[in-house]
Amino acid sequence: MIWVDWVILIILGVSVLVSVFRGLAREVLSLLAWVAAAWVAFEYAPLGDAWLAPWVPAPSIRLLLSGAALFTTVLLGLGLVNTLVGRLIQGSGLSGTDRSLGMLFGLARGIAIVTVLVLAAGTTLVPQDPWWRESTLLHHFERLAIEVRGLLPEPVSGLIRLSGEAPTAPGLPGLIPLPMAPATGQGAAAGDAVRSGAQP
Repeated sequence: MIWVDWVILIILGVSVLVSVFRGLAREVLSLLAWVAAAWVAFEYAPLGDAWLAPWVPAPSIRLLLSGAALFTTVLLGLGLVNTLVGRLIQGSGLSGTDRSLGMLFGLARGIAIVTVLVLAAGTTLVPQDPWWRESTLLHHFERLAIEVRGLLPEPVSGLIRLSGEAPTAPGLPGLIPLPMAPATGQGAAAGDAVRSGAQP
């Protein structure tokens, strides 16, 4: 094992420990809270933008402040709900089961995080480095990343090249070399003269 394998194990371990400590219910509610907060901020930020217009002249700043305020408000509100649910579970005697299921959730989340990092690295030349091929764990996540890549849209999946897969253009993954235009005029005449002179 090399350093990158230890990094992967740390990511998996931290994710599992956090989920064991919090439990499945709180982890799932926390994830839903982030998704809900992001959706509310995206959908309703323009309403706050209009309300802030008398005080903030720049439209981009108004939109940013409105989205941030909505995101924070929703996240804090659902965070309180999450805390209450956690206390109810502790009082119900199901905390042991909740923590055990949380461990599985944490492991799945850690695997997902590492897979996303592998996909992101695939948009660069990092997978061609020697240490990538020397890793004990990376090739397992590469197989999973290849499966996930097949589900992505073509413009995105075409940018991802993992170990042993050459980029479509040297040093610039995803770029396709343009065809050369045929020579015209004096250039074409010079080329014909060179070719005719080269014939025996």
